[in-house]
Amino acid sequence: MYPPELDLRLDGFEAADEQTQEAFWRAIQIEQTELTPLAEHHAPDGASYHVLHNGAVTWGTPGEPQLVALHLQRDSATKTFRFAHATLPLPAMAQSWLIHRGCPPKEISLAPGRGTTPADEMTHALEQRLMSDGDHFALLHSYTDDDPENSATVVVLRSLDERSPSPFRVFHEDVDTDSWTHTLREGGFATYAEALQWCDDALGGEAPSLPPVQPTVRSAQRPANSLPAPARRPAGRSR
Repeated sequence: MYPPELDLRLDGFEAADEQTQEAFWRAIQIEQTELTPLAEHHAPDGASYHVLHNGAVTWGTPGEPQLVALHLQRDSATKTFRFAHATLPLPAMAQSWLIHRGCPPKEISLAPGRGTTPADEMTHALEQRLMSDGDHFALLHSYTDDDPENSATVVVLRSLDERSPSPFRVFHEDVDTDSWTHTLREGGFATYAEALQWCDDALGGEAPSLPPVQPTVRSAQRPANSLPAPARRPAGRSR
């Protein structure tokens, strides 16, 4: 069974300006034949929300994120469109990105048969939390290993709450290609170096269990200017 072709519903629409057209070509159109739709929602106001898998990434730099979150905005009066997009390592992160841009959470679930299914309730619960709270974290690093014999993704996030005793979070997704399911687990670390080392060990098959996330002690008043600026994402890990 072949995956469905991507239909962005842009027939009769043009990019709002040359800059948008150039950006759209580089981000989406140049690899459109390799983009497989996993979830989509078309709103009455002309906005569309898409979770896409980019098969072209498998031929590029090893470890790069393979998912694209795409937000299209159409102007019916001028027959033009604008867009925003992000490349992300986990479906729940792509869904979160779209939800925080106006997509109803219940409308962006992965279509049946698109991707693997959660292997247990813990995985489902973590994915639901990522979808709702994804904007509470900054993405620092990820690596996607698409080897069928060892299919896994590791992600390092930083909490934007400076009071968190586990400011660096690791999410580890492990895919079982026989059952076509996946598990997702979360761990908490005090430093970025520790989190990154765990990811390297996990990809090498030598990582211990993830340490638990320490609970945050809430104070009555939030300190001013408590959100640090997002850190630059490090270069991907090479094979």
